[in-house]
Amino acid sequence: MRPWPSVLLALSILASTMSAQASLKAAPQRYLALGDSYTIGEGVAEHERWPEQWARALRAHSIDVAPPRIIAHTGWTTDELSAAMNAAEPLGQWDRVSLLIGVNNQYRGRDLANYRKEFAALLDRAIALAGSHAAHVWVLSIPDWGETPFARASGRDRAQIAREIDAYNAVNHEVTKARGAHWIDITDLSRRHGGNSGMLVDDGLHPSGAMYSLWVERIMAR
Repeated sequence: MRPWPSVLLALSILASTMSAQASLKAAPQRYLALGDSYTIGEGVAEHERWPEQWARALRAHSIDVAPPRIIAHTGWTTDELSAAMNAAEPLGQWDRVSLLIGVNNQYRGRDLANYRKEFAALLDRAIALAGSHAAHVWVLSIPDWGETPFARASGRDRAQIAREIDAYNAVNHEVTKARGAHWIDITDLSRRHGGNSGMLVDDGLHPSGAMYSLWVERIMAR
């Protein structure tokens, strides 16, 4: 006896639905990481970069994430990151985007008002790349490099560095919260561990994989 046409139709719809669900489940999230030396992981192996560590932490929590695409370079300021993003277009759409930028603006003595304008533009762009979902964007605060052996040896005014970093972070915090994106404060970690050689690479300035692990723990705790 052959099945009724209505039964065949129902089975066909069920099979199509299951196939579509399987395809959606099989597709890992796409993650774009934007930044400077902290995001590219100056001095550490690729697997120690914090975006790579975050992706692994998400997978460990049953969130399938593809290896991150990183647009970052040591020394970049806000305008240089923007130019690099222009050169990389079309960037398409992403399920999550991270942004950490500004330390080199501070290091070069850039104007804070200029940072506000350029950071806001970068964040708006990051949100657009995340499908206009601000909740899919994570902004990390700028670490305080004034706590490092490099800063001590340079003779720079470490108290002034701290004040300027705080001012920059006040700006990116305000702008991020106004847009509805996530803001993750990791500056206190840099101040707490910035003098610990195990938390830095050989240049005495950039974080080690161990420090980046603390950042990822902070992100995952949100």
